[in-house]
Amino acid sequence: MRKLALSDEILLKIDKSARYIGNEVNSVMKDSSKVDVRFAMCFPDVYEIGMSHLGMQILYHMFNKREDVWCERVFSPWTDLDKVMREEQAPLFALESQDPVKDFDFLGITIQYEMCYTNILQILDLSQMPLLAKERGEEYPIVIGGGPCAYNPEPLADFFDLFYIGEGETSYDALFDAYRANRKAGGTKEDFLLMAANIPGIYVPAFYDVSYKEDGTIASFKPNRPGVPETVQKQVVIDMEEGYRAIEAPVVPFIKATQDRVTLEIQRGCIRGCRFCQAGMIYRPTRERNVESLKQAARNMLKSTGHEEISLSSLSSSDYSELKELVTFLIDEFKEDGVNISLPSLRIDSFALDVMSKVQDIRKSSLTFAPEAGSQRLRDVINKGLTEEDILKGAGDAFRGGWNRVKLYFMLGLPTETEDDMKGIAHLAERIAEEYYEIPKDQRNGKVQIVVSTSFFVPKPFTPFQWASMYREEDFIAKAKVVKEEIRAQLNQRSIKYNWHEPDVTILEGFLARGDRRCGQVIKAAYEKGALYDAWSESFRYDIWKEAFKETDVDLDYYTLRERSTDEILPWDFIDAGVSKKFLIREWDQAKNEIVTPNCRQKCSGCGVKRYGGGVCCEGQN
Repeated sequence: MRKLALSDEILLKIDKSARYIGNEVNSVMKDSSKVDVRFAMCFPDVYEIGMSHLGMQILYHMFNKREDVWCERVFSPWTDLDKVMREEQAPLFALESQDPVKDFDFLGITIQYEMCYTNILQILDLSQMPLLAKERGEEYPIVIGGGPCAYNPEPLADFFDLFYIGEGETSYDALFDAYRANRKAGGTKEDFLLMAANIPGIYVPAFYDVSYKEDGTIASFKPNRPGVPETVQKQVVIDMEEGYRAIEAPVVPFIKATQDRVTLEIQRGCIRGCRFCQAGMIYRPTRERNVESLKQAARNMLKSTGHEEISLSSLSSSDYSELKELVTFLIDEFKEDGVNISLPSLRIDSFALDVMSKVQDIRKSSLTFAPEAGSQRLRDVINKGLTEEDILKGAGDAFRGGWNRVKLYFMLGLPTETEDDMKGIAHLAERIAEEYYEIPKDQRNGKVQIVVSTSFFVPKPFTPFQWASMYREEDFIAKAKVVKEEIRAQLNQRSIKYNWHEPDVTILEGFLARGDRRCGQVIKAAYEKGALYDAWSESFRYDIWKEAFKETDVDLDYYTLRERSTDEILPWDFIDAGVSKKFLIREWDQAKNEIVTPNCRQKCSGCGVKRYGGGVCCEGQN
């Protein structure tokens, strides 16, 4: 009988113990004595969030299709179990076998957002492994990081043996084969890392040295041994039929996950080119999945899970060329089964409204618009590709269709922002309210509700805004106050609710997003002082981070307030993410001149990803 790592006594006194017992429907069980490679796949947040992550599910099923590999799942223990495990000195374990993580060959950590960095150290610490890679000997697993934050791995470089840059379907088989070959030959961890460094997409931090100038900028970033490439190439699945690893039977959580539904990935990448959006740049080129494959995948996943909702996953679902056919199929095929269809990332046009009226309870649901900026000038700066006319027409059509609730998302602190741009947020919300009240009273669905939410801009690597400066905490608060006061001055202010994010988290995110290797000591100091679950408002403690900056003598303002020069060596410049630096500089200049760049289907802008030979770059070519 399968033995649990945690005793009944512990399971009974912690919250949501089902997070830690494994054995869910569609989880993969193997005999550990009959596999060559054991891989612990970790999402450094709670189970409910990690189980909602599509990338982790894809790799889990891909790895487990290999007979010689057993991939198991690991998540961050919540604070109650964290305390117990430290008191009992119990090692962190994987869900499937309940075996300690430290006994595995690999610990793979998905790095999805910057505010999980202290949780990564929690995973290492509770696994009873040294935090620093240089202190982990032959007896410990190879620690590998991947995901969007791996596009600037430098703040975490001291803690990882290697990073995987790009989409996991391409190079992991070669990595596992190299590991097996090295072990068969009696090679060391160092021998394996040298082999790994020559596999496309793999970055081994220990094999590169960084030097700095007197002003703190990077002087050089070079390999420190022969045979190690100077540039690490992003890995991309180009053929979404041959290379894509579709999930047939997703693991079904015992408890309600954040995204408690089947997720159908319809395409990768985005044609839009918003200048603040990292995902829109690093996931280029846009590649669509075949609509017939998607129909079959929907049937398979709904049958194997029993879920009652299916969500279409994409950065911009409206740009999927077969969207109408796919959505019509899903509605017709599953309406008798009571399956709901979730359509995130849609532009609100007549088709979207028609579909949503069929799959949503209009009286209970709200529509979401993301103008990002309050004025057309600033929307042109960020290349949003959305006019006020588009927004008002979408809202008006929605109101006439029966909706009366709208959510609006904006960013404050964008490059070139003025007070007029900030006030424009309130004015746009007011114009949307006016659009509603232009409808005859007897045709309205009660009172209109408009929720305005602002977050604060964070410059991200591999975007045209990667060189931009940020603001101080008090500046961000002042910007939110401008918006709040302007909303109060509107005629329909009672119909408009305003929410804004706390700026302290934003500033820390900005530090971690563009940090270099020197930032690792701050993360380590903050963790050792008690920082954990920084993405959770109830556990985030900015005072701890302030102490860590002071103790390590690292200047936060240097990383956040300073506008970078375009000829400066950036910490992530050794990565080839597809989009060229020349293109990003051109877009940075276009932004300052308020010039809009057409989307990829309107006109190729020469971003550099055409060399991959697929996706939207090659549409219409034989």
